[in-house]
Amino acid sequence: MKKVFSALAFIVSFFLLSFSSVAQYKKWMLVPFVKNDNVNPILTPLKTTFTDPILKKKVAWEEKDVFNPAAVVRGNKVYLLYRAQDKIGLPAGTSRIGLAYSDDGLHFTRVKEPVLKPDNDEYKKYEWQGGCEDPRIVEDDKGTYYMTYTAYDGTTARLFIATSKDLYHWKKHGSVFKNAAGGKFIDYWSKSGSVVCKVVGSKLVAHKINGKYWMYWGESNIYMATSNDLINWTPLPETDPSKKQYDSLRKYEAFKILFGTRDHKFDSELVEPGPPAIITKDGIVFIYNSKNSPTKGDKSLPDGVYSAGQILADKNNPEKVIDRSDSNFFKPDKDYEMIGQINNVCFLEGLVPFKSKWFLYYGTADSKIAVAVH
Repeated sequence: MKKVFSALAFIVSFFLLSFSSVAQYKKWMLVPFVKNDNVNPILTPLKTTFTDPILKKKVAWEEKDVFNPAAVVRGNKVYLLYRAQDKIGLPAGTSRIGLAYSDDGLHFTRVKEPVLKPDNDEYKKYEWQGGCEDPRIVEDDKGTYYMTYTAYDGTTARLFIATSKDLYHWKKHGSVFKNAAGGKFIDYWSKSGSVVCKVVGSKLVAHKINGKYWMYWGESNIYMATSNDLINWTPLPETDPSKKQYDSLRKYEAFKILFGTRDHKFDSELVEPGPPAIITKDGIVFIYNSKNSPTKGDKSLPDGVYSAGQILADKNNPEKVIDRSDSNFFKPDKDYEMIGQINNVCFLEGLVPFKSKWFLYYGTADSKIAVAVH
């Protein structure tokens, strides 16, 4: 009899916990996502080599770590553009962007050479020796792909953009802010560009709101920028003098903040854009990454843990936040997420509608790549 009561107690506790988890979700949120442990991690480091154009020698370009993937559906296949590090660059290795493709969204074949990398071009001074990092991708209604990525010279992160027709060959355009304010913002610390888009079949197509394209970007706070062509962007300035701020380290000068960190929450130390923001019937659903502060964070979470939340913004006014998740909806709880280059990290960057489901791709512990399905 005791065993029966024990079993019943376990079942009741399980359902209460499940109900509690579901109860914290808001109706507009894109949840839940189930991690596919049958295949995870889907990509791990390999000793694949290519001839680096700068070093002029063979380099095992994805030998150290692979992580932080963007995702797109093309021709009934899922393509991942992912960050890969070697072991010979800066202390963390030089980053390049690789390409992999899949028929089922779970099992991937890699292209042998990186498709975007530091080169002997006009952008070398911005990309060498840190590299090209953390892509996010959307397309326009004519089928051109736009990939935002971080160019890192070892000192300053800069938000760059490149375009492609086929995902294999990319044209670099440099800083997204190169033509804003006479180039004033090129040397400002900037990264993580999430372009607002709409779902068209299995495609995430950049969509204009009030005559302009919109992008959420930043790291310590989430800022905004607008564009007419998806290549040249202008950050929104803060017009309220009481809210203007300047960060001497990262040179954030009076940019308008969509939202920032919260004390005693999972997002207490930083907030950073995740995959492209998606227009839904409820508004703009924007998934963001966050870090838990050791001093003012959520004490139920490990110090420094990276987890993810969601924001709902007004689809007619992307500057207006309507709602925000109270707690994270995605966090590290698997060995491959908790142990790696940086422990306790789930970093979300790729999201695609595929085969009537949502496939979410993310970096784990800055070391590997995994998938979850909704």
